Amino acid sequence: MKQLSNLIAFIMLLLILPGCGEKKNKGAEDTDQYLWLEEVESEKSLAWAREQNRLSDEVLTTKPVFTELRDRYLEVFNDRDRIIFPDITGDMSYNLWQDEKNERGLWRRMTKKDYLAGKNEWEPVLDLDALSAAEGKKWVFGGASWLAPENRYCLLYISDGGKDETFIREFDAVEKKFVEGGFSIPESKGSAAWIDKDRILVATGYGPGTMTSSGYPAIAKIWKRGEDPANAVTVHQTDTTNMGIFVNSSEVNGKRYVILNESKGFYESTMYLLTPDGLKALDIPKDVETRGIFRDQLLLYLQSDWNINGATWKTGTLVSYDLPSFLAGTPKIMTIYEPGERESLGGVMTTRDFVVLSTMENVQGRLKIVRPADGKWSVEEVAVPGIGTVGLAGSDDLSNDWFFTFSNPITPTTLYHGDGKDIKPIKKQKDYFNAQGVKVDQYEVASKDGTMIPYFIVYPADMVFDGSNPTLVYAYGGFNSATRPGYSSITGIGWIEKGGVYVIANIRGGGEFGPEWHKSALREKRQNAYDDLFAVAGDLITRKVTSPERMGFYGWSNGGLLAGVAMTQRPDLWNAVVIGAPLLDMKRYNKLLAGASWMDEYGNPDVPEDWAFISKYSPYQNVREDVKYPEPFIITSTKDDRVHPGHARKMAAKMIDMGHPVLYHETIEGGHGAASTNAQEAEMWALMYTYLNMKLGK
Repeated sequence: MKQLSNLIAFIMLLLILPGCGEKKNKGAEDTDQYLWLEEVESEKSLAWAREQNRLSDEVLTTKPVFTELRDRYLEVFNDRDRIIFPDITGDMSYNLWQDEKNERGLWRRMTKKDYLAGKNEWEPVLDLDALSAAEGKKWVFGGASWLAPENRYCLLYISDGGKDETFIREFDAVEKKFVEGGFSIPESKGSAAWIDKDRILVATGYGPGTMTSSGYPAIAKIWKRGEDPANAVTVHQTDTTNMGIFVNSSEVNGKRYVILNESKGFYESTMYLLTPDGLKALDIPKDVETRGIFRDQLLLYLQSDWNINGATWKTGTLVSYDLPSFLAGTPKIMTIYEPGERESLGGVMTTRDFVVLSTMENVQGRLKIVRPADGKWSVEEVAVPGIGTVGLAGSDDLSNDWFFTFSNPITPTTLYHGDGKDIKPIKKQKDYFNAQGVKVDQYEVASKDGTMIPYFIVYPADMVFDGSNPTLVYAYGGFNSATRPGYSSITGIGWIEKGGVYVIANIRGGGEFGPEWHKSALREKRQNAYDDLFAVAGDLITRKVTSPERMGFYGWSNGGLLAGVAMTQRPDLWNAVVIGAPLLDMKRYNKLLAGASWMDEYGNPDVPEDWAFISKYSPYQNVREDVKYPEPFIITSTKDDRVHPGHARKMAAKMIDMGHPVLYHETIEGGHGAASTNAQEAEMWALMYTYLNMKLGK
């Protein structure tokens, strides 16, 4: 089940943070003079990007703080004593290790027993740097899907330069090499699932007309070992206007479950179970989120009320859905967890005998163990240290071993191990920055429509409330993804340690209070998320924490869109705005990469009724020549095949031509995170926090 839930989480992560497939729009071509910057790797576009990098580097890399931050970040990223999180596979624990000698990474392992004993003697399995040199690629590791129970063979995901498009190749973990003549799937935003040793289910590009407008596979076929994939039998096909097909599988208690998801949109899909008689559609809601399998129970997180078998299960509830009874004709459903007021589900993890849940109560982490007992689920609360974030870090379906983390913005992450009886700390992360005398509080403020918006504030205990404190606000506000108060060595070193105030705003659009919190900022309600952010910023000014001259905002991906809106709608609130991997041209976002898959979130700009509300906030269309904006720092990556770099490029070019000052950084590789090695990541974060200290520091 762990492989199933991990793959589902991985796929949803790819989808949650925007991306692929392009179409031309004649109308846009006629009016958009910067359309040429959407040509990702054209000589003209890259020359423009490199020149902007040069200009920004002249400003930022010459500051003494840049070198200090870059070196400290690199030291943290390469720290040999950092926490090594377990990836339990059978009796082994796997880990990808990156440092100054292993830039691309060393995939390695040791026995679970040795890992739990605290040993540090790792057996190399695959050297990504050596593979990159041998094959002339900049390989980035993307994970493995194992063939249980032997766990000798896996389908290995690797990408060139950190893109979402991956190659999938069969790997032998005993021989430590790719299987000669084994399964090999060309580069695409596809997925593959083991059926048995000699068959896999593959959703990938099969030629013209086989990918959707969102850039994902529209066809799934069964490949047989040794046979030409061209002769593979198609088991399912979706319309290319839909989002795509995604497949995964897992073995639980000796049974293999092969799942195919046909996604019509981002929040609407039909799930099929592969049976000896073919695919069979599960009788579950189209908008449900799957959270893995425990024994024969499919775990479902409800995004709306579900009426079935004469009963109703409420939005936000986690339920178990019995697969054998479904196949027999009458599925049995039981409640596992139903949230109370201001509560929501975070993560789900399974072991042999119980399920582990992380939950949130007013955005503060909680932990629960649930067990099947007498035809229902019993709940056991697990104590956590205090205000902060609980993270589920790994589990083992063959035993009751499980792992979780706890941290908050000034408390380094501690990794804990449980075995079904006891819980004990295994490893505590170093104090990478000086947090002495720093406090964490939680406030709330009424948004424009009266909704109470919570936010966390991290600040020096002796801070004077005189409106002069450098303050950085962060928020995301989209895709049902909660923003939680965890430890960040990056923010700590670059901002908190230097006396800056750090604010985490829990605005609508995220998942902090369950599906309804998310839905309250969908489509025509999007402005709610932006008004929430402005309310938090206004409250910080009212409380005399800071002032517009000392306040900045930072957002990434959907948060990059949020940053663009923050700058264009309320330029009076900020003196610095970091716009990371952003969507900005909301007129064309659905024609760039996977943009079409996010229309359930934002709306369809080609529909006049939708464009009517999208046009009111789309940053690219709303930037004006006669308005004074804070000088933004815009960050993207050439290799980002999730959010098209054209968004960032065009916004920067347009602002520059209007006479607005802009700083711009484009990593030539790195994918959606704008970095694929420790050195690249250290440089990127050093540039960002140099900019923030330059703009907001006293």
